[in-house]
Amino acid sequence: MSSTVELTKENFDQTVTENEFVLIDFWASWCGPCRMFAPVYEKAAQDNPDLVFGKVDTEAQPELAQAFGIQSIPTLMIVRDQVAVFAQPGALPEAALTDVIGQARKLDMDEVRKSIAAQQDGAQGE
Repeated sequence: MSSTVELTKENFDQTVTENEFVLIDFWASWCGPCRMFAPVYEKAAQDNPDLVFGKVDTEAQPELAQAFGIQSIPTLMIVRDQVAVFAQPGALPEAALTDVIGQARKLDMDEVRKSIAAQQDGAQGE
């Protein structure tokens, strides 16, 4: 039983809205590094059953890839409270992925939202 969720434009918004912590692996079947990253991602999903691990096939879901400006795959994105708190292209080794998940878990989302609000205020002031 796969512990990852196939995300499509039909279920994406609902998944991100209903879950406070969603990881998203943008991948494609022709991409070698994506295939190398897949078992690492799958294992992380099994190790973190409380989190939602989504996968976006960029071939099948080009609109989603475009919406997030995905330039290269694999790209890992972490969304907390509907805010993208991490996005990085490249296949992460297991230790790095574990570390990233740990850091994202520790984030104080109130602080994150404050800094985003501050950035938006700053952008509007120019």
